[in-house]
Amino acid sequence: MPKKKTETLQTDVSEIRITVNRADSERSISITNGEIAERGVWGNKLEFILSCLSFAVGLGNIWRFPYLCYRNGGGAFLIPYVTMLFITGVPLFFFELSFGQFGQEGPITIWKAVPLFQGVGIGMFIIAFFISLYYNIIIAWAFFYLFSSFTAELPWQSCDHWWNTAACRRFDAKNCTSLQGLMAPNGTCYFRSEVSLDQWNYLNETSQNMKMPADEYFHNFMLDISEGFHDEEGHTLVWRLCLCLILSWVVVFLGLFKGVTSMGKAVYFTALFPYAVLIILFSRAVTLPGYSDGIYFYIMPEWGKLLSARVWADAAMQIFFSLGPCWGGLITLASYNKFSNNCLRDAIFIAVANCSTSFFSGFVIFGIVGFMAHELGVPVKDVAAQGAGLAFIAYPEAVARLPISSVWSILFFIMLLTLGLGSQFTIVQTVITCIVDVTGIRRHYKKTCFFVCSLSCVIGLSMCSRNGMFILQLLDNYSGTYSALMIGCVE
Repeated sequence: MPKKKTETLQTDVSEIRITVNRADSERSISITNGEIAERGVWGNKLEFILSCLSFAVGLGNIWRFPYLCYRNGGGAFLIPYVTMLFITGVPLFFFELSFGQFGQEGPITIWKAVPLFQGVGIGMFIIAFFISLYYNIIIAWAFFYLFSSFTAELPWQSCDHWWNTAACRRFDAKNCTSLQGLMAPNGTCYFRSEVSLDQWNYLNETSQNMKMPADEYFHNFMLDISEGFHDEEGHTLVWRLCLCLILSWVVVFLGLFKGVTSMGKAVYFTALFPYAVLIILFSRAVTLPGYSDGIYFYIMPEWGKLLSARVWADAAMQIFFSLGPCWGGLITLASYNKFSNNCLRDAIFIAVANCSTSFFSGFVIFGIVGFMAHELGVPVKDVAAQGAGLAFIAYPEAVARLPISSVWSILFFIMLLTLGLGSQFTIVQTVITCIVDVTGIRRHYKKTCFFVCSLSCVIGLSMCSRNGMFILQLLDNYSGTYSALMIGCVE
């Protein structure tokens, strides 16, 4: 009879979780269908802190916050930004850390605590998967620019390449524009008294359509972008991008194939190296002519804009998306914590460090932007940009004007790579953790990691086509914005 009872227990119970707590360590062991597998924990507290910091401090801190700051009142924007940090950012950040640490499960299985809301976990999984697809495309772009920087002369320094068009010019038009002249496509400066009215109107029209070499390098060479999504040749793959994408997924796999063990080691570099580069770039920026104009433009407060609802909405959105809640990443990272970890202190420290990084990066970016405006002889507002336009067009164009430009370009794109990979590690780890926790196949973690990376790479190849930019923009606009906001409201 006792034997029969034991067999019944083994049949009914599909998974048993045993957590062993000791003064010096903690281990989480699962028994699933007769198999014993350790879930894993962080090697030490610092690995968890750096992983969260690496996840939160991403590309948005570099290419979005500085632009939002100058657009929404400069230094005055810090008031709504800090307010939203402590009203919405820290509470939601702390909730996800404490929830993941308490349940020690991934974003899907942890909602067994409240079965009614298990759809929230599924939504997080879907968001993380789609974001991982296009995020690695941006990392592939950074790899491409990094490799292109290992030359004596950067390929976007001139208009003498086969991908350049008649609209390309070096924009060395400072002396011409300061004297109210217009620069022709051939580089000749014309003044109103030298040409007829029709010729002047033609020059005025063509000068507005001129493009920088970095712009044409990005669109015409790297992306080889088609005229539209439905272009007949739009589905042709750009082999250069395909190779960089494969390399990106190989790096992600190598960083995750041992779970938090390998990820914990990788974040020492991905979390700390960007700060070293930011300090180096800032030290260089403050030595350039015009840097003070850019920084003044960045921090000069416009108090009247605080009355605008859009300013407060932008502050809330930036806090929401820079800290990264509702993507499942924070729950995933915290689930590998020790049960007794002080996650409130962690939440406050990481949130404040993330926002401080955003503010400091603005000095670096606008110092360089001010230099570029000085070189072009135009107002800073005409040079300021955000998103991919800042990282892959405006900033490379500015770097190309510096002495030993290749060195500064290499540093900048290595920084972009580490920022992107730091966030990507957590996003992909979230996808893998969800699959492993739901299926209970922890013994086959490496195979699952390889499958996820391989499948994502194959799907991502669609964004390496000539019309891939349009697909990426669709994913960027819809996968991690409104859907994540809805999850945040439910939480």
